[in-house]
Amino acid sequence: MKVKWMLFAGLFIGAVTVSGKEQPDRSWADRLEYAGVAVEEPDYHVWGSSPVIGPEGKTHLFVARWPLKEEFKAWLTHCEIARYVSDSPEGPFVFQEVVVKGSGKEGSWDFQSPHNPTIQKVGARYVLTYIANGGGVKQEQVASQRIGMMIADRPEGPWKKVGNDGMILASPADPSIWSYQSTVGVNNPALLAHPDGRFFLYYKAMRKGDVRRMGVAVADQVEGPYEFIPEPLTSNSTTIEDGYAFYENGKIYLLTTDNKAGTGYLWPSDDGIHFSEPILGYDKMSQYLDKQLLSRSKVLRSKKMERPQVLLQDGHPTYLYLASGVNLTGGDGSHSCLFRINPPNSSCSGLK
Repeated sequence: MKVKWMLFAGLFIGAVTVSGKEQPDRSWADRLEYAGVAVEEPDYHVWGSSPVIGPEGKTHLFVARWPLKEEFKAWLTHCEIARYVSDSPEGPFVFQEVVVKGSGKEGSWDFQSPHNPTIQKVGARYVLTYIANGGGVKQEQVASQRIGMMIADRPEGPWKKVGNDGMILASPADPSIWSYQSTVGVNNPALLAHPDGRFFLYYKAMRKGDVRRMGVAVADQVEGPYEFIPEPLTSNSTTIEDGYAFYENGKIYLLTTDNKAGTGYLWPSDDGIHFSEPILGYDKMSQYLDKQLLSRSKVLRSKKMERPQVLLQDGHPTYLYLASGVNLTGGDGSHSCLFRINPPNSSCSGLK
């Protein structure tokens, strides 16, 4: 593995380049073991599913979903965030309620399609971050994406929007910030309670003519206000998105997709800002699923898994939930699937 170093305003960020003979570090990806479909809902597309353990020990999934009749592209116009619950992280998960819908108010930042839910327990409270858009034609919808936040004392709610309307992060107005005039707004929120007591809100953005990268905004309180770190955090040369941030054993990790390869990157950091070269976060689904299961599957969007969300228990990642572009039961809607994250050096390999 060769590392190409790039300089962003004094920050050295590692970018992995792999030759035909070299192989990426698989130490994390090989810990994954397919455990089944997490949520499949008749008449709906199901995408990102974010888990949290409630005070009663049940696993709550906050799920992005939209009507199957509206086709896949309606994630931008008809999405809502729903809550499902199970006695176990492996399911079965049962629908409970719709938590967030678009406001439907002309001129509001969250006019339509709340999407990309991420749930975190912060202290004694539960914090839900998500995106929405202001409507218009597709280009306007994408560019107007912003990040919102709701807080509750329990996963069941009641949920209260932060501030006046819930919006906590929009594209920066300062031209010196790398994500100024981002063509995709700010989206894919990943909230981290930093060990130094601050809160890091990772996000995806894209400057015109560039690829999608990850950045971060920082606050002293979870409700904000959040201040942008001026430079991007990742030096990827191809499109990445769908970041999820977590802390384990003194390291901060950012798990993202690699859209071109259909795999995941796991970026390690000591401080949450300076990220080293990524290793393989997860491999293609064909590496985990047997041929018989894949032969019964239906490709709906692409043979990729996206939107990684991690369940941590006792400070360690135990499950990975991924949105699937393939319906593994042969159905018509997309669904989320889950993987066990086996302990390091476990004798149980997740590979087929």
